[in-house]
Amino acid sequence: MNHLSKRRVCELLENMRRTRIVVVGDIMLDRFIWGSVTRVSPEAPVPVVDYVRENTMPGGAANVARNLSDLGTQTSLFGVIGADEPAKETVRLLERYKIDCGSLVRLKTRPTSIKTRIIAHQQQVVRLDRESKTALNNKTIRSILNRMIPTLEKTDGVILCDYGKGVVTQHLLEELKSFCRPRGIWISLDPKPIHKLELRNVSLITPNRKEAFELAGIHDGQPDENPLEDKKLLEASDILLEKLNPALLLITLGEQGMLLRRRGEQPYHIPTMAREVYDVSGAGDTVIASFTLAIAAGASPAEAAIISNAAAGVVVGKVGTATATSDEISAYLTSSYE
Repeated sequence: MNHLSKRRVCELLENMRRTRIVVVGDIMLDRFIWGSVTRVSPEAPVPVVDYVRENTMPGGAANVARNLSDLGTQTSLFGVIGADEPAKETVRLLERYKIDCGSLVRLKTRPTSIKTRIIAHQQQVVRLDRESKTALNNKTIRSILNRMIPTLEKTDGVILCDYGKGVVTQHLLEELKSFCRPRGIWISLDPKPIHKLELRNVSLITPNRKEAFELAGIHDGQPDENPLEDKKLLEASDILLEKLNPALLLITLGEQGMLLRRRGEQPYHIPTMAREVYDVSGAGDTVIASFTLAIAAGASPAEAAIISNAAAGVVVGKVGTATATSDEISAYLTSSYE
């Protein structure tokens, strides 16, 4: 099955609006500076960007929350921000997107993470990161958890957003697993191999190809045109299923789409639906948000993969940190049948 009926798409998208998802992890502010380039600097071999405009968007875990909110679900965001102007700007944006962020922990000793991208002629010229990567201490983690518990009692799923900035610690992960698993609450995690965590027994992990091989501890080979015949990719996914024991493993493959794995079942490949690719910023956020939301709305793993693949196809066709709405996903899937 590589497509859904129009009726089923509408049913799942409608169900999504009745779900509630909790997002916890590294919160960032994405700043975009737009300009044009007509010359090279006489001081160094770099382009001179003439400023046109700038804008900011929620980034990291905040972008995952925004993806969920734009699909109509009730979304609560947990994590830390600084006690600075970027923190105020982040909160204003989150409130604009109707994301519950009233329980964020504010730390005077930690700056709000900002990623500044300079873009000219639809191309990213450079990115400047201002952030702290120090792991949060257990006291701060406990503060986050204490604020989360009342919301977790009535949620349909949790998305852990680990960008290696210190919020997702082993302590946080273990506490969430011990609370959610007995209650049947879904936990999704997009892992970062550089951040060494024990990731066993979560509901969903969504590495890209590079991350999958790093997590598996083997070297990648030349990708096969058909992921279902890619022996190295299948070997890496087998290792991850055995090593990490997730309920589902979804490996994103860029222009090759996605590979869905489940213990005891044959691999399932979903070809990419992207028609034009302008910017892949935040595409992984869209995948984990839409997949988790679809599962919470009653989709099968294959159906969730198809929906998240379509959502990713929508966002990579936009420039900057973008999201996909229900109407865009519906139109995207519907047009693929015609």
